[in-house]
Amino acid sequence: MITYSQAAVIGAVQGVTELFPISSLGHSVLVADWFGGRWEAVSVNKSDRGATYLAFVVALHVATAVALLAFYWRDWLAIIAGFVSTLRTRRAETVPQRLAWLIVIATVPVAVLGPLLDRPLHALFDTPVDTSIFLTLNGAVLILGEGLRRRNEPTLAEYGRRFARREAHGALLTAERRVPRQVDRPLAALSVLDAIGIGLTQAGALLTGFSRAGLTMVGGLWRGLENEHAAKFAFLLATPTILGAGLFEVPELTDSRLAPIRGPILLGAIVSGVSSWLAVRFLERHFQTRTLLPFAVYCLVAGVLSIIRFG
Repeated sequence: MITYSQAAVIGAVQGVTELFPISSLGHSVLVADWFGGRWEAVSVNKSDRGATYLAFVVALHVATAVALLAFYWRDWLAIIAGFVSTLRTRRAETVPQRLAWLIVIATVPVAVLGPLLDRPLHALFDTPVDTSIFLTLNGAVLILGEGLRRRNEPTLAEYGRRFARREAHGALLTAERRVPRQVDRPLAALSVLDAIGIGLTQAGALLTGFSRAGLTMVGGLWRGLENEHAAKFAFLLATPTILGAGLFEVPELTDSRLAPIRGPILLGAIVSGVSSWLAVRFLERHFQTRTLLPFAVYCLVAGVLSIIRFG
């Protein structure tokens, strides 16, 4: 049974770690093992306990996806309108139109591999030690991403050219700033191969301990995006992925065994949604001027300590 206090804590942890590049699923396994007892977040059996927690996790993931939709609602309105218009015109010329199809293309790898490999991989790598190793490797990948970020960072000369353009077109830029959250042109400039590559990196999160957001960010950096644009594409790409995975498991929420804990599940989902919204708001600002390095160090330390603890 899940109490209201447990539901609130787990919901907060899920909401933050789903978007921070530190692996929400890895934390749902390791936090439980560190403090005693498994929550069976990746349970593949049909025991009452496993089925109950699976349904709870589904509710938390749907709440996170709803929070992402709410945060980027202007972007999503433009992207959806762009997608619909391409079905009519058979062309993808504008920024929203191109971005819509890039998101679709980048979602294909995890949409294909997820149903095939999700449960087998969780069953194969089901121990806390496995999760600890993957969390440590996640930290190493984030360090690689920091190297890619420095490679992509504009030079001083490029900053000078941007400043000159900004001065020359100050009035236009001021007008553009009055329309918040424009869909980013650097994202729409990605190629189809870029989108496939980023989508494949996202699929690495099927291994418990790897972060979907972290891998997707590093994938964006690998394909030449700057830090803040890689972060935004990761969050946009996470929305259909998390929502689709959650909706796929929604029938679990109709299980009659959940009747005694529907209240805690609802509370956990609300807390998860709010914490997800706050997390993406923080991270968008963080990645404008800061890096993946603090998250990399955290994953390395937490992963190595967990390997020692459970090995």
